[in-house]
Amino acid sequence: MIRVDVKSKRFGAEAVLSGIGFTLEQGETLAILGPSGIGKSTLLRLIAGIDRDYEGTIERPDNMAMVFQEPVLLPWRCALDNVTLVHPGIGESAALAALERVGIAEKAKQYPGQLSLGQQRRLALARAFAGRPDLLVMDEPFVSLDAVTGEEMVALTENLIGETRPATILVTHSEDEARRLAGRIIRLDGQPATISEDRTVTDKGKGAL
Repeated sequence: MIRVDVKSKRFGAEAVLSGIGFTLEQGETLAILGPSGIGKSTLLRLIAGIDRDYEGTIERPDNMAMVFQEPVLLPWRCALDNVTLVHPGIGESAALAALERVGIAEKAKQYPGQLSLGQQRRLALARAFAGRPDLLVMDEPFVSLDAVTGEEMVALTENLIGETRPATILVTHSEDEARRLAGRIIRLDGQPATISEDRTVTDKGKGAL
């Protein structure tokens, strides 16, 4: 189980987050919504352990993966190496299988700069899921994609989450994406931001992208 209890997060004298608490079970997907600049990505960085400067406690598993707004790939390494260097224990055949699962096995020896943005996003997904994480943290992973590619990526992510069943926390601006992928939605609002809504998705899958 993931337990989040952020009493306060500040940048200097400015309080950004306050009184944010929730738990997440294995296999549950939670979407975080809210206006731009409210602190969604900041909260995600706290949960992922990237930023440890806050008041409160966060319990999370050691085996976790994060998918950022940008693919954050190693440009001097080929696609296959981008997977094996992060997961040295899985071996080349398992890494190739991960690339196959996201539809870019034929790009295994190509470098990120030779891939389209959509292919780079697929590589980032392959890298994240290759280690079968207990916790998956996703920060607007479909931003800047055209409608067709975005739909392909959402469908692929939906299938991968269904297969591996990690606890998943997704930050998005899209209510449709949230309803499509998540079983539960929390919304941040206010200054400093806090949880203004925490609800179960009852119309999952009905949103159109």
